[in-house]
Amino acid sequence: MKKSLIISLIASIALFLILSPILFQLIDYLHPVVIGVVFFCMVMAVFLLALFIRKQTVQFSYSKIRILLLLYSFGLFILLFFRPSDQIYQSINLIPFSTISFYLSGEVNGLISFYNLAANIGLFLPFGFFLKMRKCTIFQLLYIPIFFISSIELLQYFSQSGSMDIDDLILNVLGFYIGYLLYPFFNRVVTVSYQN
Repeated sequence: MKKSLIISLIASIALFLILSPILFQLIDYLHPVVIGVVFFCMVMAVFLLALFIRKQTVQFSYSKIRILLLLYSFGLFILLFFRPSDQIYQSINLIPFSTISFYLSGEVNGLISFYNLAANIGLFLPFGFFLKMRKCTIFQLLYIPIFFISSIELLQYFSQSGSMDIDDLILNVLGFYIGYLLYPFFNRVVTVSYQN
């Protein structure tokens, strides 16, 4: 497993350096922590892929996974609530798929469109994994993602750090559910120990 970690770190750094001219454009649009969040996601994705290809597994205790999710949530909080000061957010969109259609129309910079659509889904995949680990009931699967994302949208709007957009709710909740459905693939390389 140590070899897989070293290979994935080297591959992630190389991929990050290749993509850095594009990725650093995101700083104009988002808090600089976006670079750290993107790098962390890249390392984790490449590491899990390396383990999957090499048919290896890594074991984490449930408590360590909760700590990792807490740290990830902190980075996500900064990303969602601390934006460049020259950006003003006071818009509300309650028309489903209008923002998504706008990003797909080609009227917006391709990087910004891709980031907004992919990140709104991808950044919430870990929470879907966590819901599956907790063995939530069907009722919890319905209300936890919707309540969690709705709270974020309302806080962003009232703190003027983001717009309130039904499409963000749709994409973020979709990220939860995709993570939940992808958990069996995640579980092939990451085994969770529930004993302390």
